[in-house]
Amino acid sequence: MPAPQPKPLLRTFDIISLIVGTVVGAGIFKAPALVASQIHGDLALLGLWAVGGGASLLGALCYAELATTFPNVGGEYHFLREAYGREVGFLYAWARATVIVTGSIAMLAITLGDYMTPVLPLGAYSSTWWAVIVTLLLSLLNWLGIREAKTAQNLFMVIEILAILGIVTAGVFAHSAHPPAAVAQSLGDDTPLGGRLGLAMVFVLLTYGGWNEAAYISAEAHDSRRGVLRGLLLGLGAVTTLYLVVNAAYLYGLGHEGIAASATPAADLFRLGFGASSGTLLSAIVAFSCLKSISATMFFGSRSTFALGRDWKVFGWLGHWHESGAARRAIVVQAVIALALIGFAVLTRNGFASIVEFTAPVFWFFILLVALSLFVLRHKHPDLPRGFRVPLYPLVPALFAATAAWLLWSSLLYTGYGALVGVAFLAAGVIPLLIERRLAARTPPVAALDAGGA
Repeated sequence: MPAPQPKPLLRTFDIISLIVGTVVGAGIFKAPALVASQIHGDLALLGLWAVGGGASLLGALCYAELATTFPNVGGEYHFLREAYGREVGFLYAWARATVIVTGSIAMLAITLGDYMTPVLPLGAYSSTWWAVIVTLLLSLLNWLGIREAKTAQNLFMVIEILAILGIVTAGVFAHSAHPPAAVAQSLGDDTPLGGRLGLAMVFVLLTYGGWNEAAYISAEAHDSRRGVLRGLLLGLGAVTTLYLVVNAAYLYGLGHEGIAASATPAADLFRLGFGASSGTLLSAIVAFSCLKSISATMFFGSRSTFALGRDWKVFGWLGHWHESGAARRAIVVQAVIALALIGFAVLTRNGFASIVEFTAPVFWFFILLVALSLFVLRHKHPDLPRGFRVPLYPLVPALFAATAAWLLWSSLLYTGYGALVGVAFLAAGVIPLLIERRLAARTPPVAALDAGGA
């Protein structure tokens, strides 16, 4: 009896929910203040968030061609493997499994704990306990199977929209009670405009981050040729709309200067709109945003770890797909690593945050390779049927590659020598590669099972 494999069970609404769940996280409650401090004018501020959605759309179009041409549960790992060889794909899957995905889960869980502690404290190390509990519960949810995970994510998206309506309502009440004063803005006029715009766009695009995870469900889309495309476009459209609505609410309730001067614009908006006691409500909203982002990240992350085990003998025990539609072993390993990182954060919270941030150059390096892989794969497989072709080729993928290169450069400037830490984690992947070669030398080569196929 053949082993269970990923099945096309995800419809367009499911894909949209997963994309919204991954992208719209705690960042929208912090990033608007950082963006507003770098740019003049309300329309310019909203324009930057619209441009962020447009820039993400360029990448989504490139991913749509890759995902519909090479549908595979391995997503980016599979694209990189097809374009540059097995070793490059392996190193990216290794980085995702050990740091990128698990680090994101851990930091989101800790952020959730920070916000839930004032609402319901759990004694000493309350934030850590909340992070551990949420990581275990959401891992269990995804372990149960794809039906449970996608149903929960669809529900999460509906609640998220209600939360956004709450922010809009707070903006209306805040404006009515305390109309923002028309004050002159001093946003660092001594800094060149290009530098301010560049830094602002870094924050904007970081807040849009996560849409690329849709590549990992290309083999599970009900309509593999159009489902991923529709999910990406509609999902990013929904995210862009939500971000514009939230920033408009901030502007209406606090004013541009109020946003720029605030460390927590959402908290200030709720305080002005609903009173000082509304902090508990806001904490619950932020915690919920972290909750749904963690669940979606776990869903996507387990797919790339499963693909790693499916294609490499050294991690072969991870390449097991349960009939429930879950990569259960990958989910367990993912949870263990995330819990270990949460435990490490107890010892050195700042150090842990820095290690996670230092992975940004590695991440953007591989995203740049994914962008360039579109050119490579069109050259290698010119006659392969494509369910979708990027419009205005080669302009669109070139712009996406340029954006990724710019973010790689910006992250290198931000981290400096600290980027070497991320390189060290990546270099550690050479060890299992060497073990793989030894294993391959002992046994005859076996064709990798390509779930989802190309």
